[in-house]
Amino acid sequence: MRLTTLTSALALCATGALAQGQLNIYNWGNYTSPEMIEKFEAETGIDVTITDYDSNDTALAKIEAGGHGFDIVVPTHSVLPVWIEKGLLQKPGIPEMENYGNIAERWRTVDWDPGREWSVPWQWGTTGVAVNTSVYDGDPNTSAIWLDPPEELVGKVNVVPEMQDVINLALLYVGGTPCSADREELRAARDVLVAAKPKWMSMDYGMTEKLGNGDVSASVNWNGSTFRARNTNPDVVYGYPREGYVVWMDNAAILADAQNVDEAKAFLNFIMAPENAAMISGFARYANGIEGSEAFMPEDMRTAPEIVVPEDLQDAGVFTLACPGETNEMYSAIWTELLR
Repeated sequence: MRLTTLTSALALCATGALAQGQLNIYNWGNYTSPEMIEKFEAETGIDVTITDYDSNDTALAKIEAGGHGFDIVVPTHSVLPVWIEKGLLQKPGIPEMENYGNIAERWRTVDWDPGREWSVPWQWGTTGVAVNTSVYDGDPNTSAIWLDPPEELVGKVNVVPEMQDVINLALLYVGGTPCSADREELRAARDVLVAAKPKWMSMDYGMTEKLGNGDVSASVNWNGSTFRARNTNPDVVYGYPREGYVVWMDNAAILADAQNVDEAKAFLNFIMAPENAAMISGFARYANGIEGSEAFMPEDMRTAPEIVVPEDLQDAGVFTLACPGETNEMYSAIWTELLR
């Protein structure tokens, strides 16, 4: 039945029979290629609306509240199992889709979605540190930049308010383990975060523009966002904390209460085509999980320091899965204290 439904949907797209179709995508802000969306609309006749969110927590709360009207969402791998457990997603028959075979083997059988029953790769990257070298020219490859800022950076540091990334980076900095249930490790992470906060400027998103403009001198940030900031301001560099940095993947999935299911299936199949996945990466400047997409990407992505991890720091990257419930409760307690 899934195969029949999908085949029908793709056939309709090919003939333009979905000319009156609608698709509502709920995605991270400044993360969706306008060129890719224009191509999808032109090829299918489906009218796409994109609504932005700023965090995994925001997206989950919005969908749980109901009445949202969205068809597709793009959760990070570490929280995708939560979406599945809560019954918020549907299985759209991804393995039967025409372009399923383009998913790179590394990303096809993953712990958070074995066999890709629920989601397809969107983009993957790292969470590290961005620094303006005209303000601070020391070693960028350390979380001390934001957890024990040098004098040049005091009052000029931003921390993106993504709870799991921030606490996991702090745990790694104090020698702990991401998703740790060890109370001593969590206490050490909390203490270093609380002590560092008075030296920060802000806890905010939107660092691509602010780093590029020089409004912020350093930030916990994502590699693709930092890449885009460097394209505006060559003084911006991306650091991979040698104490440990976070590796993640965002995944596109269809919501359980989606109203435009055929259109959503067509979109998932579309973004698994190498040339279309390359448009997503070319815009947001992150790698993706689609084999063969590299051939269609901008040349500068093949050598960018934000994409190519230094050999001596490759082992410092940590790919974390969803934290257990008890650990999440302790993370939330730390986060609440930090936001006071």
